[in-house]
Amino acid sequence: MLLFTPGPTPVPERIRQVMATPTIHHRTPEFTKIFLQARKLLIELLKMEDAVVLASTGTGAMEACVTNLCEKKALIVNAGKFGERFVKIAQAFGKEVVELRYEWDTPAIVADVQKALEEHKDIDAFFIQICESSGGLRHPVEDIAAAIKAINPEISVVADGITAVGVEPIEVTNIDALITGSQKALMLPPGLAMVGLSSHAIRKIGDGEGFYFNLASELKKQREGTTAYTAATTLVIGLKEILTILLQEIGIDEIYDQTDRRATATRVALEALGLKIYPKKPANAMTAIIDDDAPKIRQILKNRYGVNIAGGQEHLKEKLFRINHMGIIEPNEAAWVVNAIEKALDDIGRRTYTGEANKIFNEIYFFEE
Repeated sequence: MLLFTPGPTPVPERIRQVMATPTIHHRTPEFTKIFLQARKLLIELLKMEDAVVLASTGTGAMEACVTNLCEKKALIVNAGKFGERFVKIAQAFGKEVVELRYEWDTPAIVADVQKALEEHKDIDAFFIQICESSGGLRHPVEDIAAAIKAINPEISVVADGITAVGVEPIEVTNIDALITGSQKALMLPPGLAMVGLSSHAIRKIGDGEGFYFNLASELKKQREGTTAYTAATTLVIGLKEILTILLQEIGIDEIYDQTDRRATATRVALEALGLKIYPKKPANAMTAIIDDDAPKIRQILKNRYGVNIAGGQEHLKEKLFRINHMGIIEPNEAAWVVNAIEKALDDIGRRTYTGEANKIFNEIYFFEE
């Protein structure tokens, strides 16, 4: 079965093997060496001043950023399930929230953010997804972050890059916290979250807030080569290995290029079949298709053609299917996915199979400049 859900993504054999080596204790020179290597590579990937690794899912890192970087009032873009999660976290910790709501297919608008900051001058932190994965939407985070800093450089800009880091280049000049997770483009099992931090963020964190997700405690210990609490040793070993592959063996620019060609080829191939891309601004992490036959197509793909893709969430649960492009993916597997979708459309009587999707995918992936 080919796993093409936008997280968790398949874990490469080499990573599974290195994580299957005998367990080591997390307070040993042996683990410290691995941790520091992983940390150095992570900072290189994120291109931030510093970074912390947390034994949690990405939601834990979202919570850590809310508690440590928002002192009073948060401005939050909500265009899907994960923007909504930032709102719920902020409210759970008693923060005042100004919410900018959009349809799940619609990217945030710079002018809306500027207007909100003009009306609420006590906002001290801004939260947004780079890719809102519930709809496969790419927000113009870099433009919004630049506009915020032009108005007030003391506002912390927190970008959820859980489905964006390792997918495409991210301009981090005006971003103060960049969040990612292990089970997306980093191709690890779920359970590890990471946050890149700017010098502004480090200064604002100060002594930190909370206990387990106190970023000051973690920064102090992790700079020494350990963690404040028990490290997720196996996942850290996997992190060091996958970052070595991505950054030192393949090269991250090559990964970005492959992902971009895969995403473009998939979108064009599926549009040629008469399918409709859902978001107005698609992210490269995935292709999201809105279609009344989405559940039927997913079932045929899984039961007849050996492809597992994701459906939608909440009001789009029966309307959307989403295909992953994150990570290292063999072109023949990605081509098979669009081919299988064309076969499924033939199976339900929507069109006659001609192999057009596979042809288009290969033409774009291998031959377009």
